[in-house]
Amino acid sequence: MIHYISAIMARRFNVYLDRFAIGLSGLCLVHCLIGALFMAFVAASGTAVLGHNVHQWGLAIAVPLAVVALVGGAVSHGRWEAVAVGSFGVGAMGGALLAGHGPREIVLTILGVILVAIAHALNMRWAHPKRG
Repeated sequence: MIHYISAIMARRFNVYLDRFAIGLSGLCLVHCLIGALFMAFVAASGTAVLGHNVHQWGLAIAVPLAVVALVGGAVSHGRWEAVAVGSFGVGAMGGALLAGHGPREIVLTILGVILVAIAHALNMRWAHPKRG
């Protein structure tokens, strides 16, 4: 009985992590799009929110969150596809850091956050399959 309750609590925790990660991916996407538009109209941006260091911090948060939520979910429900999709997303986000400012950075960041969000959405779906 205790193992059953523990498994339910672990699944609920993973769902909360997945929801948080999807929200974080959305914020990252908004940041990237607004930043790109802002940079198109304004020649220089020295703010902390639109600066390049925010990408390093975002990736530093995204990697452990993705590992805990996606791997924890895969262990729980037995499907590892979300881990693969999330890994490609995190890889694209890492590639964006190496690309420097410009179109490649924007494309890689957007691709990465979308893939990570999809991975977390799949993880949540598989953690709570519809009954019936």
